[in-house]
Amino acid sequence: MSLSLYDASIPGYQRMLRNLAAVLTKAQAYADANGIALSTLTEARLAPDMHPLPRQIQMASDAAKAGAARLAGVEPPSMPDVETTFPELQARIAASVAYLETLKPEQFVGREDSTIELKFPNGSMTFTGRDFLFNFSLPNFLFHVTTAYAILRSQGVPLGKMDFLAGGGI
Repeated sequence: MSLSLYDASIPGYQRMLRNLAAVLTKAQAYADANGIALSTLTEARLAPDMHPLPRQIQMASDAAKAGAARLAGVEPPSMPDVETTFPELQARIAASVAYLETLKPEQFVGREDSTIELKFPNGSMTFTGRDFLFNFSLPNFLFHVTTAYAILRSQGVPLGKMDFLAGGGI
């Protein structure tokens, strides 16, 4: 049996979003226990020219829902990027997971060689469904999840590799 686009994308997007939610929960507990204002964490970024924590989470959410939607040949839901607090970020992650749960494996059948075009202000990129998933969508998604994790780790939140990989569930 071959690996389907659904199996190669949806479970991974869901798992990593849930792990990200668990990382946020751990970060909030750490901040509360140590008298750290949550705004310290939400305003943190890895470098001056990088986005802060909320934007990294919004972009991870967007990458998962838009990536999945493109692969399924449907329009993703619009989510305005207005989250600034931990509860709002948790709700954004939950809404993204809930959207992914609405997609069915049969929507992805035969989409491996479909054309997916991404338009940007300075041009566009065209992929097959397979190449889009493995060469753009998954790397982009994992970049933003990893960056959110790294922002919190750089602020002293006691996170380890298993928090990233298993959401603290192992």
